[in-house]
Amino acid sequence: MTRKSPEQLRSRRWYGGEGLRSFSHRTRTRQLGIGADEHMGKPVIGIVNTWSEINPCHLHLRERAEAVKRGVWQAGGYPIELPASALCGETFQKPTAMLYRNLLAMEVEELLRSYPVDGAVLMGGCDKTTPALLMGATSAGLPSIFVPAGPMLRGHWRGKTLGSGSDMWRAWDDKRAGLVDDRQLAELEEGLARSPGHCMTMGTASTMTSVAETLGMTLPGAASIPAVDSAHSRMAAASGARIVDMVWEDLTPAKIMTAEAFSDAVVTVLGLGGSTNAVIHLVAMARRAGVPLSLSDFDRPVPVLADIQPGGRFLMEDFYYAGGLRALLAQLKPWLHVSRPVASGGTLDDGLADASVHDPEVIRPLDNPLAAEGGLAVLHGNLAPSGAVIKPIAADPSLLRHTGPAVVFDSYAEMQRTIDTVPVTASSVLVLRGTGPLGGPGMPEHGMLPIPKSLLQQGVRDMVRISDARMSGTSFGTCVLHVAPESHVGGPLALVRTGDMITLDVPGRELRLEVSDDELDRRRAQWSPPETRFLRGYAALHAQHITQADEGCDFDFLAAPGENPEPDAT
Repeated sequence: MTRKSPEQLRSRRWYGGEGLRSFSHRTRTRQLGIGADEHMGKPVIGIVNTWSEINPCHLHLRERAEAVKRGVWQAGGYPIELPASALCGETFQKPTAMLYRNLLAMEVEELLRSYPVDGAVLMGGCDKTTPALLMGATSAGLPSIFVPAGPMLRGHWRGKTLGSGSDMWRAWDDKRAGLVDDRQLAELEEGLARSPGHCMTMGTASTMTSVAETLGMTLPGAASIPAVDSAHSRMAAASGARIVDMVWEDLTPAKIMTAEAFSDAVVTVLGLGGSTNAVIHLVAMARRAGVPLSLSDFDRPVPVLADIQPGGRFLMEDFYYAGGLRALLAQLKPWLHVSRPVASGGTLDDGLADASVHDPEVIRPLDNPLAAEGGLAVLHGNLAPSGAVIKPIAADPSLLRHTGPAVVFDSYAEMQRTIDTVPVTASSVLVLRGTGPLGGPGMPEHGMLPIPKSLLQQGVRDMVRISDARMSGTSFGTCVLHVAPESHVGGPLALVRTGDMITLDVPGRELRLEVSDDELDRRRAQWSPPETRFLRGYAALHAQHITQADEGCDFDFLAAPGENPEPDAT
């Protein structure tokens, strides 16, 4: 393998030579307290850290950055930490962190392009940070490695093991049904999330960090390690050491995130029973890499082997002890391209060489899957011409073929006000619109519409629910999501009226509004687009350039092909 020389380092354009600007750059580096022998002729590694005091998923990343730096120094590099937006999942950031995914992706791209950086360590894990970091690094084109934040510890309450998201939804339904009182709810608040780290279910965070590992952008086994386990710190240091060699080898994302890698990432999502949000993120990530990926690529007969909430029983800590992602990928080898390169320097197969399953209840064998297929299904029909998605393993099987009358809500606020008072039965189909990429804005996680209180009190725990929103990867139920085109741009969802019959046919992959074409044409002629809400700032930029769910919800100008020139270092 041909290795770069120190003269070929990108950072030399800033530090090398005899010109005034090079002299100035070296002077300012001395001002930082860094001597010439500490950085001259060495790879400069940008540590893009999404740590924040308001992001509990990343609360430990300040310490992990020090471990990364240790690895960089030991391998002969020079580390510089570059703070970036935290994107605190859906925990605090309103209206949704998804609104800002592309902002972080753009920030990462421009950080890496504008500074004297030869390679990058990307630190994140909360839902939107993983795709955003990888999208930005892909567009920047510099050698990069991802350090996943890791899942939090299992939750506990009165002798029960709990998942931070999935059991939160269940507890809230029980509260509304009168089965949990305020004191019990207060105890649950203290027991659901007990440590730093992202959700310990197979929610969006664990799905996307697993995707990052399968793509080849982490060290083998990195995604499964609990956030507070000492192995996590060792992994961070090893990643810091490895990125230095990746710079010398010029191992860039383009050489790792190939069409085969994205195919394997899709297989991983399906085998994990992963989050529906992975569809949007992977489409966007693939397009940044110049790889065509569409909704149809996710509708594949791959067995679900990970028995993890919300589709299964266990949690990410159990998954780690059972062998982690490496063990699951070893089971899925017949569907994978194992000879492709990965960040560790070898092939995907090299990283799976000694992988084994330690608990076949958590990571199922191929002859005893959690489900033969059904991790994700893609639907089309006159209600979703550009597609919609559903997670069949998280749904009530009796509802996967269902026809019922629509109960329509024009906004999430309206739904909150009226959900417990509108006429509804267990066979009704709840429809929420105005929550897509443009209408949300940002496509918030509103797709798991609450069951009306009257039905909860009767014991109903699932209904067919349809929206142009997303839902949390920790959510569950018969929820049809990402309906495209969204209602805000005049998609058919905008034409549904309360009382219309809707047919969901998951085996047939169809979502159909039982209204004639002539009637839909009449309604369409009467429809007018909503007024523009955002006149300035980032929200206005978002409104002008966001693409639809089936296209990845990236900005059109960020997803555009081609490379920007390097900045002038003079």
